[in-house]
Order: sequence, then C-alpha cells, then structure tokens
Amino acid sequence: MKILLLAIIMALTMPLALSANNDDKITLLKRDSGQNEIPLLDNRFRIDYKVNEITLLFFRKRGAPAVILVQPNGSKLYATSAIKEPNVDWFDELSYDLITIREPMAGPWQVIGSILPDSRIVVLGDIDLKVEPLPALLFRGETVKITGQVLNDNEPINVGLFRDVVSLHVDFISTNNSDYANFGAGTHNVAQFKDDGRGFDERPKDGIFTGEFKLVFPAGQWQPELYIETPLLKRTVVQDVLEVKEPPFSYDIALAQDDAHEHKLTITLDPSVVKPETVLIQGKIYYPNNEEQMFNLEGSKLLTRELLIKNYDWGRYSVELSVFGTNVNDREFMATLPTYKFEIERPIEAVPELPESIITAAEQKEIDRAIREAQSMSTIMFISLIIGGNLIVLLIGWLAIRKFVQKKPLLPKVSIPFLKKKTAAGEEPAVGEKNEVGKNGSKSDKSGEILNLSMSDD
Repeated sequence: MKILLLAIIMALTMPLALSANNDDKITLLKRDSGQNEIPLLDNRFRIDYKVNEITLLFFRKRGAPAVILVQPNGSKLYATSAIKEPNVDWFDELSYDLITIREPMAGPWQVIGSILPDSRIVVLGDIDLKVEPLPALLFRGETVKITGQVLNDNEPINVGLFRDVVSLHVDFISTNNSDYANFGAGTHNVAQFKDDGRGFDERPKDGIFTGEFKLVFPAGQWQPELYIETPLLKRTVVQDVLEVKEPPFSYDIALAQDDAHEHKLTITLDPSVVKPETVLIQGKIYYPNNEEQMFNLEGSKLLTRELLIKNYDWGRYSVELSVFGTNVNDREFMATLPTYKFEIERPIEAVPELPESIITAAEQKEIDRAIREAQSMSTIMFISLIIGGNLIVLLIGWLAIRKFVQKKPLLPKVSIPFLKKKTAAGEEPAVGEKNEVGKNGSKSDKSGEILNLSMSDD
C-alpha cells in the first residue's frame, strides 16, 4: 500500500504525549485523533521499511537555504542535485521544501537546515477534497459563497502550516453551447482561496477553505471545477453543469420635462427568479456636477421600485446598484448589478432672428439685376483667366522648344531693309561700314551694289 508521509515543520500549539527512545532519539507519537505523528528530535526521524513512497514537507525560516537530507547510510540529498536522482522530486520554495522520495531507504534519517523548532512529521493516508455543490440558480453579478475541505482518510487535516502550500481554485468552464451568450468563452478562473483566516475564510488552520466570488462573466451554461493543487499533489472535483442567467432586473427611465421636476428610474423585478417582498436595493447616484448621493429602496410586494434622481440639467448620470434578497429556491443572495447610465444632451441655444427690413418691388428688382451683373462679370473674368493662362502655357512651351530642341535664340533677328544707319556729313563711316567710291563720285555699299545719288547736268 502506497503511503504518503508529509513532514510538516511547524511550532506546536498543543501538548504532545511522547514515548522516548534514548538510543537513536527517534520517538513515535500517537494521538487520540488516529493520526500518527513523529516529532523531530535533533532533526531526526525514521522511515519504516514498508513505505514505498514518502512525501516530506519541511517549513524553514523565510529566505533560509534549502534543507539537506542525510540518509541512513550517511549519503546526503541536496535540492541542487535532486534533479539527477530518478527517485527524488524536490521543490525548493521561499519558506519550505516539498520532497517526494520513491522507495526510500529504511532506517533513521536526519534533516539539516533552519527548520522551525519543536517540529513534527505527520503520517498521511489518502488525501481528498470535499466541496459543497454550487446553487443551481445563479445570475450574472451575484456573489457566491463556497466552502471546501481537505481530508486525510475522510478525516480533516488539522495541520496549521498546511495552508501555506495548498490553495483552493475555482474554475468555470464554458460548455460552448451555441444557444447561449457564453459560446466560445473558454475557462474563467473566478477565485483562489487559502486556509489562512483572511478574506472570507472563517477560521485559519482548520483545513476548511471558505470564500466568495462574483459571477462577472457572461451568462450561459458553465461547468464548475474546483481543485486543490501543490507542486506534487492535485485533487479535482467537477460539479454538474449549471446555468448563469441574466440579472432578473430591468430598467426604464422617465426624464424630467423641466427644471422643477426630477428624473424617475423604474426598476422592474422578475418574480420567476426572485421574491419581490425580500428584495432590498441600495446604491449611489453620480451626477454631472460630480455630486454623489446614497440611496436605499425598501422591500415591497410590488414588482417595481422607483428611484427619483435630481435634475441637474444636461450631462451624464450613473447609478450603481447592489441588491439583497431571496430567490424562488429560498436561497438568500447578494449581487452587484451593472451600472445604469443615461445622458441628457446639451441644449442648442436659439439664435435671435434679425428684424426684416421693408424692401419695395423696384428696389428688389434693382438688387436682382445687380446680382446678375456681378455673376456675369465673375463668369467673364473667370473665362478670361482660363484663356490667358492657356496662352501663357503655350508661349512658354514654344520658347522651350526653340531654345532646347531647335537650339535657336529665344527671339529671332528682324531685318528692316528701308531703315539704314545714316552717317553725318564730313564724318567717317564706322569701321566695317565704309563704302567704296565709284568713278562718278558715287559710293557703293559693302554689298557691292552702287547707289547713284548724283544729278545729271542736263
């Protein structure tokens, strides 16, 4: 039979009945609870030859190095070298060592390290997890309380420091039913509890994990899965599929017509889920001017509750609501509903109209004619600008072709034959412009043509 031996190093808070063995200083302790305990005298303990597997849990001073185990033959086991040992699993944490040894050597063992004084080893059997079933009727926003217990051979484990290495986890797994809003939502880890007496845990060190969590995930079909887990141990409880419904409350807002009245929020209850006479509602109103107001609505047999909200003109209003009551299964509940928000739009200020002037028919006709003329002039000017722009573009293009393609000067030379440069009488012609003198006293130009300016004697 496989036996788990959990070595819990802790300060004792109760007297122990010891029967001493002076030879090897290893003592067996038997308590009325039926659990065998072995105190650590000089940090020594004995392992029976019938043990096939042993799990040791040593609590030490926070931050101290990992312990060292000395086997009966004198060889040592270290946390750093345990990975090379095929039969040893060693988890070295900040304040404890969790060690599993398969086929341990029988005989006296010794542990070396900064372990807590007055410690003991508890022999454990089969470890189980017992949890209460979740309620069948749940709705989104509800706060649910859950309790789990770790058992040793169907008996509670009354070991205080056990809470430091064991936590209770709560998962909600979507059934992926396409008929519900949580289709494809996957797994939601909603809570993790410890047996430390904090939060919603009722008592520390009693092996019972108590806590509360909120159903803040989408409504639909979910399968709860609860489990405890250590580096070497895991126990899981899978519960039946349940349906998380939408909150059984609806809202209707009636806005105030003027500043003298108030807004009215009407909350309607669903009698198929909750008992109206047991429902109490409280919360807080947030106004656009950052003012806050607490409110409380008492229970009533009516299916509606009315909340009056002050009219602070335009802006955004928010209402937080918490609900307490009993559902149709006579189970008391508390829930935080989604925040209700509404907004008043800012009014548009009316612009005063200008007084109309009296215009006669003749004046109106003259105004229309002036408008038409202005429009006609604008059209002519626009067309002129377009034509002028196109001509400029063509001229620039022509000049560019002449300059860069035809390699000609931008402006051609113009020769006018009847315009000649005359020289004054008695002046020498300019260089290059002297004309030859003919026999008859006439002057010839440089082109070779003779211009006869003399008159005959006849």
